[in-house]
Amino acid sequence: MPSEDLKAEAAGWLSTLERSLSGPEPKGVAALFREDCHWRDFLAFTWTIVTLDGRDEIAAMAAARAAEAGAHGFALDGEPKRTAGGLEFWFTLSTAAGRGRGHARLREGRCWTLLTTLRELTGHEEKRGDTRPLGTVHGAVRDRRTWADARAEDARLGLDRQPYVLIVGGGQGGLGLAARLKQIGVPALVVDRHARPGDAWRSRYRSLCLHDPVWFDHMPYLPFPDHWPVFTPKDKMGDWLEAYSTIMELDLWSSTACRGARYDAALGRWTVEVDRDGTPVTLHPQHLVLATGMSGKPNLPRVPGQDLFRGVQHHSSAHPGGEAFAGQRCVVIGANNSAHDIAADLWEHGADVTMVQRSPTLVVRSETVQRLGWALYSEAALRAGISVDDADLIVASTPFAVLPQMLKPVVQRMKEEDADFYESLRAVGFMLTFGEDETGLGLMYPRRGSGYYIDVGASGLIAGREIALRSGVGLAGLTEDSVVLDDGSTLPADLVVYATGYGSMTTWAAELISQEVADKVGPCWGMGSGTARDPGPWIGELRNMWKPTTQEGLWFHGGNLAQSRHYSRYLAIQLKARFEGMPVTVFDRPGLSA
Repeated sequence: MPSEDLKAEAAGWLSTLERSLSGPEPKGVAALFREDCHWRDFLAFTWTIVTLDGRDEIAAMAAARAAEAGAHGFALDGEPKRTAGGLEFWFTLSTAAGRGRGHARLREGRCWTLLTTLRELTGHEEKRGDTRPLGTVHGAVRDRRTWADARAEDARLGLDRQPYVLIVGGGQGGLGLAARLKQIGVPALVVDRHARPGDAWRSRYRSLCLHDPVWFDHMPYLPFPDHWPVFTPKDKMGDWLEAYSTIMELDLWSSTACRGARYDAALGRWTVEVDRDGTPVTLHPQHLVLATGMSGKPNLPRVPGQDLFRGVQHHSSAHPGGEAFAGQRCVVIGANNSAHDIAADLWEHGADVTMVQRSPTLVVRSETVQRLGWALYSEAALRAGISVDDADLIVASTPFAVLPQMLKPVVQRMKEEDADFYESLRAVGFMLTFGEDETGLGLMYPRRGSGYYIDVGASGLIAGREIALRSGVGLAGLTEDSVVLDDGSTLPADLVVYATGYGSMTTWAAELISQEVADKVGPCWGMGSGTARDPGPWIGELRNMWKPTTQEGLWFHGGNLAQSRHYSRYLAIQLKARFEGMPVTVFDRPGLSA
């Protein structure tokens, strides 16, 4: 079909959508969609992050929100593209609150998937490019206020004046969100228990590197330079975060532990007690963001004999590295990313290592997943004109509900290309899975955030029997010098590493606020797929992440570097709208807002 015909088809559908949304019966917009349709909205219509599945849910949302959203000015953005399934295109739009971008996939003239996003608030845009701040006042000025004066005043945030937002956690998530808020003028303070930004990375075992490639891992505003290594070593990442906090002029209290928080609904604010390097301080933010990563507190198994064991035992999060364990008998309980990394680290330092695999693990080779799973984040993508922001939006344009049909062929191709690799693991008894529905890493991560390993070398050691393996058994207990498995066998041990994962992020809410609040909010992560560790009902978006929760003023921010980068924009916009007193009506239907 000629490009002009594609434009006419896309523009015609878009124009009809705009008229339907602004008409007297906006619920009629559902007629523009297929029966198997999905509308993913990031704030533009709903002031939350939600996917509407099917015409009935779309009709209900449009009837409830179209008038107040005031969407208008829909316009094609770039060239529409004909695909095997139909037609897809990007567009821009405006709402009563601001401006955004969207994406649509049409099949036989009706919409299959729709993405709408609110990317900036009218009148509160970031000062960048042509609108960047001057940085000085030219001329002779008495009592001039310099940049250093402004930064000294900022340093009093939390002492002379209260932050509007308190971010607990100064890792990549907390710092990236703070940078977003800084650029749109929201007073935000970050508190972190470590002495320096990046120490959460520096304190991990010596060989740790990111498993995600550099193109996937950029922070907001400051992409890694083009000479940066593909896989970032943990100390290099720590140094980058420290530099980031300085360059972005973030307001950060290091060596500060959050001791407790409670919300006063009458005053609409939190009372948060922190210990700032030995000095107690009380803060009163209106919003509290837990940016403690996607995981909660470490899961430490409790089994008989742990108090009798004469060796060393610790959770994977506390593993210092393999240097001290040369020649020792080391047992790693678990078989996911951390377990593999630590087992390889111990082997590299001359330890005798055994991995205990309790359940099947999804394993993908790093080279294969880069080529087939992360193609949007690569040098090839950049050469094709796909920026990191474009890639983030392309990923967001696909609702979780339709991912299985897209991922299954990719997983099948991985299995075929790496058949010899997988057979070598099966040959030593390693239990493999590719997800309950064969959708691989692309859905296992958002469903449960665990259960997988991106192979960077440990699988070869296991297949070559350099790292011993006991699979299909669990931990029953410890003796003075051994690990007891639930089949009655024992493993002599000088070191036991519990690579047994973490709880939900809401475990931090329970510790810092109360169990009552944690129970009211419910778990973070997962979308209700009904698969292992992701019980239903179906929600269609990650539970409680980057959006309002049932506890007023409480937010959760986390995920991998790419998620933290992308979703920090939408969390910052939600907080800015409230800071400015804008009308914010969150679309809330049972089962959709969790």
